[in-house]
Amino acid sequence: MIRHFTATGFVVHQDATLLHWHQKVQEWLPPGGHVEPNEDLVQATLREIKEETGLNTEIVPTQPIPDISNLELVAAPYAVMIEDVVDAVHGEHQHIDHIYFARVTGIPGDLRGSVEKRPGAPDGWRWVTLSELQAETAFPIPSGEEKPPPEDVLKLGETAIRHVSGL
Repeated sequence: MIRHFTATGFVVHQDATLLHWHQKVQEWLPPGGHVEPNEDLVQATLREIKEETGLNTEIVPTQPIPDISNLELVAAPYAVMIEDVVDAVHGEHQHIDHIYFARVTGIPGDLRGSVEKRPGAPDGWRWVTLSELQAETAFPIPSGEEKPPPEDVLKLGETAIRHVSGL
């Protein structure tokens, strides 16, 4: 089976993480996408967050970076997940998805409502709070129904909020 390298960033601000309704996947997801040629995983994560949300962010390492001076180091992902994907362009394939946690930089105060609606995200972006993740809250989707985020997003979103915000 063909595999693609992808990178995902759980963007945290205060007690919430940023999710959007992903039309193709039909799930609530954080920003992320394919790693481009000559790009490391951190660069890909930060690029995808910026392209999809317009926010400037920085990676929050989840483990200490070794003190090695003779080589450049990048933060390791919190987790790596294998995801089965089917789409019209690539058919049946897998994503090797590298999960990072990030915080917003350069914008003071409360960001709720400040992320503009983006093409490809019909319901736009939503700051989902720790309590909403814990309650597995369902949110409106374009069909008019409501759907909660999938299990991986609930658990990783909660972990990201606790790690980045120190809750």
